[in-house]
Amino acid sequence: MLFNSYVFILLFLPLTVILFHLCRHLGYSRLAVFVLILASLIFYGFWSIKYLFLLLSLTLINFCMAKAIIAARKKNSQSAKLFLILGIILNLSILAYYKYANFFVDNVNQLLAANITLAYIILPIGISFFTFQKIAFLKDIYDNKVSKLNFMNFLLFVTFFPQLIAGPIVHHSEIMPQLTNLKKVTPRFFLKGITFLTIGLAKKVLLADTAAKFASPAFNAVAGGQHLDFLAAWSAALAYAVQLYFDFSAYSDMAIGMALFFGIYLPINFNSPYKSSSIIEFWRRWHITLSRFLRDYLYIPLGGNRKGPTRRYINLYLTMLLGGIWRGAGWTFVIWGALHGIYLIINHKWHELNSALVIKIRKSTPKVVATILTFLAVVIAWIFFRAANVHTAFDILKSMGGGYGFALPPSFASLGIPLPVSTSPVDSGLGLLVALILLVLTWTAPNTQQLTSYIGPQGVHNKEVQKISYQLSFRWKPSLPWAIATGCLFALCLMMFTQVSEFIYFQF
Repeated sequence: MLFNSYVFILLFLPLTVILFHLCRHLGYSRLAVFVLILASLIFYGFWSIKYLFLLLSLTLINFCMAKAIIAARKKNSQSAKLFLILGIILNLSILAYYKYANFFVDNVNQLLAANITLAYIILPIGISFFTFQKIAFLKDIYDNKVSKLNFMNFLLFVTFFPQLIAGPIVHHSEIMPQLTNLKKVTPRFFLKGITFLTIGLAKKVLLADTAAKFASPAFNAVAGGQHLDFLAAWSAALAYAVQLYFDFSAYSDMAIGMALFFGIYLPINFNSPYKSSSIIEFWRRWHITLSRFLRDYLYIPLGGNRKGPTRRYINLYLTMLLGGIWRGAGWTFVIWGALHGIYLIINHKWHELNSALVIKIRKSTPKVVATILTFLAVVIAWIFFRAANVHTAFDILKSMGGGYGFALPPSFASLGIPLPVSTSPVDSGLGLLVALILLVLTWTAPNTQQLTSYIGPQGVHNKEVQKISYQLSFRWKPSLPWAIATGCLFALCLMMFTQVSEFIYFQF
C-alpha cells in the first residue's frame, strides 16, 4: 500500500484516524494503541502476508532479547553483552540473507566460473530500516537507557506505519514516551498534519514524478546499450538528483504529517540538503536519522576521532562504505559509499589546511561557489546510486564529460546550429529546464519544517534539530488562506494519481 494511492489516502488513512480518535474519545487509550498496531500490520500485510510474519517474528525475538538483557543487567551478569551480540548478529544475518544472498552468489559464480543456483529472494520492504531500529533499541537497552518494556508499545514502536517502510530510524527515547502518554490531538495538531501530508504529496506527485519522466528513460537507455550526448547526460543526471531529493523529502514530510494525526512527533529526517556548502553539512541534512545511527553505532564504536587523524579517516571511510552497502546489494552502492567516504576525508583535510593558513580560504570563498561544488560532487555520486550497473554509471559519466559528443535537443533543431540532433529518448533541453527550475526551488524555497516551525520530538537524540534555525518573514498558521491553498493543492494531487509510483527509498 503506497502513501500516494487512492486506497491509502481515501480509505486506509481516514478510517484509521477515525477509529483511533473514537477509541480515545470513549476513554479507551489502550484500545486506541491496538487500533494503530492493527492498522500498521494491515498496512504491511497489504504488500505481503508472508513477510508480515517475518516482521512479527523478528519483533517478538528482539523483545525477548531485550527482556533478557534487562534481566542480566539487574543481576550484574556478563551475559547481557552476550545477548546484545546475539541480537545484533541475528538482525544483521536476516538482513544479509534477504538483501545480499543473491548478490554474493552472483559474484561467486562470476569469479569462480561456478554455477551455484539460489532461488530469487524478494527483499522485504522496510527491512533495512526496521533492522537498524531494532539494533539501536537493543544497544539502548544494554546502555541502561530503557528500564521498562511493554510488548504492545514495543510492537507499535517497530510497526508504526508512517515510518515503517523508509524511516526515520527512531530511537526508543523519542517515541516510547509518546506512546505511553498519548497527547491530546488538538485541531492545530491535525491541521499541521494535513499541511505536512499535502506538501509531501505534492512533492512526490507533482515534482519528483515529473523529474522521473526525464531521468528514468535516459538511464534505462544507457543500461540497454545506447550512448547519450553531453546535454542528454547532464539532463538525466540533474533530473535524477532532483527526483531523489523531492521523492525522499516527500516521504519524510508525509510521515511526519501522518504521525501528527495521532499526536506523535517523528524526528526530522530531511533538512534542505542541497543548500549544504560542504559534504559534512550535507550529511547533517540528508537522511539525518541514518547519519546519526552510523555515527553513534558505527563511527564512534570504531574509535571515531579519538585515535589520531589517520584512524579517524579510516573510520570515516569505513562508515560511509558500510552505509553504501546498507543501501543496496550491488557494486554501484559500494562505489557510492566509497565516494562519499573520500569526499568526507577531503572535506576534513581541507578544514585542517584552512585552519593552518593565515588567510582563511574557506571564509573568503563565496558560499554559492561552495554550495555548487558540493552539489556537483553529490550528483556524480548519485550516478552510481541510480545506474543499473557500474558499466552504465561510467558510461553516463563519460557522456557528461563529452565523451560521446555534443548534440542539439529536438526542441532546438530549428535553430540552424550545425550540430546533430540528439537521439536521447527524452528531450534533453526540456529535461534540463525542468531540472534547473526544481534546483532553484531546492536552493531558495523554505522547507516544510521551516514553514510550520516543526522541530520534532524533544529528547536525548534531538541535538541535530536544536541547531536548526528558522528565520522566516511568514509562517504557516491555521487560517482561511492556508486552508484554501492546502485544499487546492491536495485536490490537484488527487487528480494526478493516474500513474502511481513507489517512493525510491521503498527499494532499500
